Amino acid sequence: MVRKVRSQAMILGLDIGGANTKAASSDGQYAQSVYLPLWKQAPLEEVLRLFALQEPQAVAVVITGELADCFSTKREGIKSLTATVKRAFSCPIYFWGAKGFAWADPMELAAANWAASAALLAGEIGDCLFVDMGSTTTDLIPIKEEALAGKTDFLRLAGGDLVYMGMLRTRLDALLPAARIRGLRVALAPEFFAIMADARLALGRISEETYACETPDGAGKDREAALRRLARSVCADLEEIGEAGALAIAEQACERQKEILVAAMERQAKKHNLEKVVAAGIGEGLIAEGAAFLGLECVQLSERYGAKISDVFPAYAVARLADKEEGKIQR
Repeated sequence: MVRKVRSQAMILGLDIGGANTKAASSDGQYAQSVYLPLWKQAPLEEVLRLFALQEPQAVAVVITGELADCFSTKREGIKSLTATVKRAFSCPIYFWGAKGFAWADPMELAAANWAASAALLAGEIGDCLFVDMGSTTTDLIPIKEEALAGKTDFLRLAGGDLVYMGMLRTRLDALLPAARIRGLRVALAPEFFAIMADARLALGRISEETYACETPDGAGKDREAALRRLARSVCADLEEIGEAGALAIAEQACERQKEILVAAMERQAKKHNLEKVVAAGIGEGLIAEGAAFLGLECVQLSERYGAKISDVFPAYAVARLADKEEGKIQR
């Protein structure tokens, strides 16, 4: 998973999230994403020590995992996660905050991965709406010479810079209050019965391998299991509504998610008078569809940097930024 792939010196970027920890090298040759649910005491330090086998000359870090509910406060989360990184690596370590590598209060490090992405893109692409859709959340960051987003998750939620939905882990009922099945309008149960990964797997839009999170019921990631979970979302067994009924729920959930994404992109583009979208993350294709619907130019980062880098872009961005600034920043 994380075997050493080079002998020359490089800077390793890390994006430590609540559900996934991602790594990328500044030269773009190395990229990894590991599902590590922090709220379940996932072995973060063990994985970081495996990343350390790459023997980086320095490590640059962005953090979003402080919001995991294993921490009583975000400040506690930042303290714990920075300490874990420091234990795992013996090289210089640089932490990126909402305003860059220069920060005074550790709280400036909270949920700052978007700021690293935006800082790199401001220089390499210019003014744009940067949209990064992962498994859990979607960032919509206006860039006009610099990022114009709020500096905390709270402010970004309030300003439309953050939409709390992703390609995989979002509950269906959070997006789709009711589905039409056999001519009936049926409310989805507000329970943890099915997630967007189930909808996409059932429709053949992702594979079992790319179902990169736990299933709601702890059962399999095969298509039949996903169909059963979709049926359960309307308090039914699969035999009650049939495969067609379960697929109807999946189609409507995916369509509703696209509508929410398009509306969020349209608000941000109009608010900041932007005509170019830069798409990243595992939801890059959906973002590109939304940009096309809105008549906006779209740059897909998979085409510029490669698909693996697009999926872990904040880790790559912070590595690149550290590579440029290493002589100027302090450990």
